[in-house]
Amino acid sequence: MKVGLITAVVYAIVLAFCLKGLHYFHLISWNPIGFYKKWDLFEDSSKLFHWSFLTLALFIVGFFLYMTLRYTHIIPAVLTSFLIGLIVTITLEWFVLDLPLQSTSFKKLSIPFIVVVICLLRFLLETANFHQKEHTAQKGN
Repeated sequence: MKVGLITAVVYAIVLAFCLKGLHYFHLISWNPIGFYKKWDLFEDSSKLFHWSFLTLALFIVGFFLYMTLRYTHIIPAVLTSFLIGLIVTITLEWFVLDLPLQSTSFKKLSIPFIVVVICLLRFLLETANFHQKEHTAQKGN
């Protein structure tokens, strides 16, 4: 449990910094904290609070993924992280950018964002798989 919490914290902080960097260098065409304005949440709050709340939400998602996907150690983490990351990022950008269902819409997707999410999911899943295998090996001794 402790390793899962630490891994989820690192995952959330690194992903938040990467999102900020991708937005700063215009590698994504949407604002990671733009949903606050869209949904009228915390409008009077500072940007630090917005990023902190986003990091907390990413922590919760990361911890949930760590706990649920650690039992998929039979499937290689490369394949799992690639498929989950690809599906999640394409779906997220599709809804954020409000793209039509056309083949030309794929050109508007951000490749750096997809790569960052897949790499961080790989980190999360490899850590989860390693500790699950270690835990089951210790039970056998």
